[in-house]
Amino acid sequence: MAAVQGQKSAELVMASSNKNYKGFVAGVFSGIAKLSVGHPFDTIKVRLQTTDPTRFRGPISCVAQTLRHEGVRGLYKGATPPLVGWMFMDSVMLGSLTVYRGVLGERVFGDVQPASPGSSPYLPSWGHGLAGVLAGLTVSFVAAPVEHVKARLQIQYAARKSERLYSGPVDCVRKLYGAHGARGVYKGLGATLFFRSFFFFWWGSYDVLSRVLRERTALSAPAVNFWAGGLSAQIFWITSYPSDVVKQRIMTDPLGGRLGDGTPRYRSWWQAAQAVYAEGGAKGYWRGFVPCFLRAFPANAMALVAFEGVMRSLP
Repeated sequence: MAAVQGQKSAELVMASSNKNYKGFVAGVFSGIAKLSVGHPFDTIKVRLQTTDPTRFRGPISCVAQTLRHEGVRGLYKGATPPLVGWMFMDSVMLGSLTVYRGVLGERVFGDVQPASPGSSPYLPSWGHGLAGVLAGLTVSFVAAPVEHVKARLQIQYAARKSERLYSGPVDCVRKLYGAHGARGVYKGLGATLFFRSFFFFWWGSYDVLSRVLRERTALSAPAVNFWAGGLSAQIFWITSYPSDVVKQRIMTDPLGGRLGDGTPRYRSWWQAAQAVYAEGGAKGYWRGFVPCFLRAFPANAMALVAFEGVMRSLP
């Protein structure tokens, strides 16, 4: 009897390890899908969040001016860091999410074991949300420098490279590190950790929506992933968007010193949040929300279709 139980336990451990491995691999494909669909929306969002309110009348004005002065390539400025970074970020985020789901299911929510090798331990929806928070905090240490570099490249409006402070992502990292060390590269880490704590709402609602769609519709598995992924991402952005505005302000704030990019404005997260309110009132925390909201559904829906599809297809 003990031998049989030991064999079953070993099978479960092997299955769990295999599933964790698949999560990291599938996350790479999620990152590629997310970048391909979502980066132009992200560029417009960041520009609206960080520039003087008089520069653009709204999202359409921002798109039109970007295309007129910089062409289509202007919408993909700063795409190189997330192309590499989001592949790695989604691999870390979704891979660690898979690990945390397993740990919480087996260690926190009782002795609920997988029904068979390869299946996941049961989690309540808020348990999925908690796993999302832990994954968000984990990936923040990868996301912060990637998003920092991306944001600084996105707010360079000159069409000619010779007129920009940074010629590209590598040059940006080199100058940030050369002038301010690792702290310069990781500027905005605290704001990133806070922003990604809202992953609770993303992954908690993703589980709720997935269950409802599986139980009450005849949708295929990819269709369930698409609709649940897109809708849960929109729920996430509705809850987290003000914190993202503050994060972007911090990440695009001049660093000063040897970098020679201007005088820093914000010494803390709270000071940046106050500045947003002073400039635009409560509406200031929602500036750029429309392109972000429009981007959230297709980018994350396709990302989760890719993730779940690869998870199902890998041996």
